[in-house]
Amino acid sequence: MEKTSHQWRILAVLCLAVLLVAIDNTIVNVALPTMSRDLHASNSTLQWIVDGYSLPFAALMLAGGALGDRWGRRRIMALGLLAFSGFSLLAAFSHGVSPLITARALMGVSAAFILPSTLSIVTVTFSDLKERAVAFGIWGASIGIAIAIGPIAGGELITHFWYGSVFLINVPLGVLSILALLVFVPDSKNSRQREFDIGGLTLGTLGVTALTLAMIEGPSWGWISVSTWGLFAVVLVALSSFVKYERRREAPLFEVKIFGNRAFSAGALSIVVNYFLLMGFIFLITQYFQSVRGYSALSAGLRTLPFAGTVMVTTPLGALLAARVGARYVVPTGLLLMSGALMWMTTESDTAAYLGPVVGTMVVLAIGFSLISAPSTAVTMGALPPHQVGAGAAVNETNRELGGTLGVAVIGSVFSSFFSPAVRHALSPYLGHGLSLHALGVAQSSMQAAASVVAGLRVSTQSAAHRALINAFMLGIHRACLVASGVGVLTAALTFFNLPKGPLVQVARQEESLLIG
Repeated sequence: MEKTSHQWRILAVLCLAVLLVAIDNTIVNVALPTMSRDLHASNSTLQWIVDGYSLPFAALMLAGGALGDRWGRRRIMALGLLAFSGFSLLAAFSHGVSPLITARALMGVSAAFILPSTLSIVTVTFSDLKERAVAFGIWGASIGIAIAIGPIAGGELITHFWYGSVFLINVPLGVLSILALLVFVPDSKNSRQREFDIGGLTLGTLGVTALTLAMIEGPSWGWISVSTWGLFAVVLVALSSFVKYERRREAPLFEVKIFGNRAFSAGALSIVVNYFLLMGFIFLITQYFQSVRGYSALSAGLRTLPFAGTVMVTTPLGALLAARVGARYVVPTGLLLMSGALMWMTTESDTAAYLGPVVGTMVVLAIGFSLISAPSTAVTMGALPPHQVGAGAAVNETNRELGGTLGVAVIGSVFSSFFSPAVRHALSPYLGHGLSLHALGVAQSSMQAAASVVAGLRVSTQSAAHRALINAFMLGIHRACLVASGVGVLTAALTFFNLPKGPLVQVARQEESLLIG
């Protein structure tokens, strides 16, 4: 009994650290208008305040997982938390754009040495396979909750304090996480100490960095621009070289042949698509709440609570269900539910009742997310040999980050490809009647910019023009959700035919016996 209670205390500490790292992905978004005003930051600068964190976070997780395996996961995690807290303090009191972006980048570097260790420690702490599945569910729920409550916490802080307060909150949480980590979590590392794979780490980091940067900048540079295709060429060369290099090594950073395991690959794909759909939806719904419904940042954040509450309850239940009936049935069902929620969104109008279709969409999406998160993680981590736990955790976390980044980039691009022409068509009749060509071009960039342009038109025309903008926005959101829904349905089919049959516990035991054999 004492051992069991100690395991759950360890999980609570890890979830606190996960909450700290994951919440920073979304909490900063609501502070961007204030930063734009106080720091005189351009739109591209604001983008880098956000992406400056995501890029090194995704790029260096392989390094974080590898160092945790080698030098001790608790040690690496504690150093990461200490650095994260310090750089958060630096970001909170940055009075210029360059210092703020630098601090955000250093926070991303620190986060890359925290998150893989949390998943590795969960894996080695829970030896009972059923308990491990539940632990993965709780761990995954903490990520989903952080994504949802970030805008709420950010909105509340911005309402009462300055923009730096969204970073300052990380300091007490970070210190508390470090103390709890040192008290409750024992250190662990790979018992098979091998030569450190500098070559594999360099190639893998280069490939992931180029891929993340291409997805971040693709929408603004253009997906067919020379710069974007140049980055994709670097990705192709670096990752293919990584695979060839790792296959030749006796002690590779990561056993790339594990991707030949259909269960591992299907689990990894479902993780990518899960966060692709989730972050794409959040990107759209937050704009819908603020730009269409007129809610404040705090009010918009509070209206995401049904999602957070549902994830909190259903993610551990999803893990138990998969342990009972198998990931092959649970994960595709989750993907179909997320696709259904996004398809439902294509039928909703700008006046849809919040306590009805809007909440219903979020609840169905949250249930789908919960059915995917823990079972997919259990499948991928269960397919790994013990000495690859850290590298596997890093791959899992890289998949989540890349999936989310890709979701915002692709779904955002689909939205823009319909929104911008619709705005141009709607406002073109006003050219020469208070609207210039330059203003028309500005209006096509975002809903906020379009609303500002319309506010400068003659009063008698503003109502009709604003109605046209709303219609353009809803056209974009409907088409983007339709594309996202199609991705989810296709992935559901692929995972159904590739995920393992049988309850997760039974599958894990079979994998374990094969690894031992």
